[in-house]
Amino acid sequence: MKINLKKIAVAVMATTMLVSCDAINNANNTQKGAVIGTTAGAVLGGIIGNNVKKKNSALGAVIGGVVGGVAGGVIGKQMDKQAQKIESEIPGAEVTRVGEGIDVVFDENSGVYFDTNKSNINSKSQASLAKLASIFKEYPDTNIIVEGHTDSTGDDTYNMTLSQKRANSVADYLVSQGITRDRLTVYAHGETLPKYDNATPEGRAKNRRVELGIVANEKMKQDAQNQVKQ
Repeated sequence: MKINLKKIAVAVMATTMLVSCDAINNANNTQKGAVIGTTAGAVLGGIIGNNVKKKNSALGAVIGGVVGGVAGGVIGKQMDKQAQKIESEIPGAEVTRVGEGIDVVFDENSGVYFDTNKSNINSKSQASLAKLASIFKEYPDTNIIVEGHTDSTGDDTYNMTLSQKRANSVADYLVSQGITRDRLTVYAHGETLPKYDNATPEGRAKNRRVELGIVANEKMKQDAQNQVKQ
């Protein structure tokens, strides 16, 4: 499982230390966590938010849902458990913990993929999505963003439509496995958000992907806030 901080984390922590040093020096341990978490969350959200091409991307949604502070740490611990379970039960999934959420990517080499120019869920994908739905049921206080992506081959309009159909197919299958529709948000991006080089066959294969963002719903956020107050 990847922890998606890298250079951004260094910048976040440096900024946090600069703007919060006085408050931290005069705080107890719980207060220190709140100061650092709140400031880091705001900075991280700003840095990544300004670099996400689409506001409705999975990564943008995950970062946009940052609570910060001690409550954010409570949410993060719950997300750690869910991310570890997804990674252990669906080995083909690329699972990344981001802030207080989870980013999951499936491409043609992993657990959920589509045949060329097709949007139906094949048998291998059904097995992976059924496992995923079972995990989502164990964590009912999370919402799921489902995104469809394509490579750059073919017409832009066609690719956008195809990515929409594929994202819808994934969402519909999760619903068929008992996930309530109100937990799901579906986006189509076509070829507009490549993660890899479309100039190579390997890159195109990876860009033909479904990406999931897993975020805390309002109940989880409120429960975390209540836990902090106790």
